[in-house]
Amino acid sequence: MAITNTVYQKSMRKFSQFVDMFAYPLRLSHYLELINPLWTKHSLQAKVVKVWDETKDSRTITLRPGKGWRDHRAGQYIRVGVPIGGMRHTRTYSISSAPSNRDGCISITVKAIKGGRVSHHLVRDLKVGCYLPIGDPQGEFVLPDAMPVHPLFITAGSGITPVMSMLRNYMREYRGLPDLTHIHYAPHAYDVIFGKELEHLSKSQKHYKLHRIFTRELGDSVSAKLHFNADQLDKLAPDWREREVWACGPASLLDSLEEHWKKEGLSRNLHLERFRAKFAEVPTEITSGKIKFTKSELEYDTDGVTNLLRVAEDAGLNPAHGCRMGICHGCDCTLVSGSVRDLRTGAVTSESGEKIQICVSASVGDIEVEL
Repeated sequence: MAITNTVYQKSMRKFSQFVDMFAYPLRLSHYLELINPLWTKHSLQAKVVKVWDETKDSRTITLRPGKGWRDHRAGQYIRVGVPIGGMRHTRTYSISSAPSNRDGCISITVKAIKGGRVSHHLVRDLKVGCYLPIGDPQGEFVLPDAMPVHPLFITAGSGITPVMSMLRNYMREYRGLPDLTHIHYAPHAYDVIFGKELEHLSKSQKHYKLHRIFTRELGDSVSAKLHFNADQLDKLAPDWREREVWACGPASLLDSLEEHWKKEGLSRNLHLERFRAKFAEVPTEITSGKIKFTKSELEYDTDGVTNLLRVAEDAGLNPAHGCRMGICHGCDCTLVSGSVRDLRTGAVTSESGEKIQICVSASVGDIEVEL
């Protein structure tokens, strides 16, 4: 059977190459896309086969990836292209399903964030049957191949999504959860994404200790007291120093965890997954100005704070991009003139011809960018 499949694959590859000669400048894959986008080879597509509202502002989207998809590891994320108003926006979302589903599908779970045009579209408007371009799974926020003896998960809000993939993977691969402590923060009980599933695991898995903390249930006046602190950690996970930690959530939580584990000299035990880049403090003197996009011959006002990718999109452009947090370099552009500030470090670049990441760069006065 293996030999037969190999011969068949070679024959199909030769056939595709032959047809590509007549399809130039396109390829056979482009015409197959017109019949079924999942058959394409030149771009990876996924079909929306199901949507499920987890909470009032979050939704799980089940996708069936097309030809060329490779399986993910629990905790990884993918890029998702979302067409809105004639423009395609790209965002990254953690995969919330376990790897190797029998039906070949994966799921992402999206929370609508304030001012988030893409997240609101996915949560409110996306329909079953739509096709979305996706990328290969990426990310190092994964469990080691050997099962950790004492994992500690600390999550908040939509930060539960990559950890949910890990929990589901444990259940599939090992038929149960190991000695595991999980601290999860949410404003109220009804805001907990995957709330019923987590509750079921806490009741059915004797080694799984789930602590849900509802930060606003007792009112805003005591909210801060319920956020992460050292005393709370000692109470909920007294053996935290002996555990390896995976944490995902808002920047404020992750910054607190990073500071605490560093203070204790245990940074090596802490694995963080940030949904947004960690930015440096905004300078006291911000210089606004104008940005000129030299290729598009457009000018647009900038406030010196907003990243240049968002400025370009607001100006009506659709620049290439990926992670939107300075990791993938999919948005690299050339600085023609002027100065830009790296929002992560505060460093200023002023050299003409320098490559800049527009998703994590803001203007310093008037600038020109080759876009």
